[in-house]
Amino acid sequence: MTADRQEARLRAAFAADEPPARDYVFTAEVMQRVARRRLQISLLMLAPPMLAAMAVLWSVAPTVETVAADLMGGLAPAIAVTTATLFLTLAGLRLLRPRSA
Repeated sequence: MTADRQEARLRAAFAADEPPARDYVFTAEVMQRVARRRLQISLLMLAPPMLAAMAVLWSVAPTVETVAADLMGGLAPAIAVTTATLFLTLAGLRLLRPRSA
């Protein structure tokens, strides 16, 4: 009986030191690494279309600039005021929106 009792006491003492069945910190770190890797892959996949779009826009920029200057000559102040108004309105709505706990 004493050997069984000693083994039970040892098992009880070492039970507190057992690692958890699931290590949440390790799981979170692995998930974070996987998310970073997926982000890097998606950014690399977007690079070729972005470079192609930049080349097209760079080649078309002089034509677009002259057309835009002709069309928007007198509308620049109105566009600036409208843009500022929209920005301030959206920023105000975001700040005034109730936050959930």
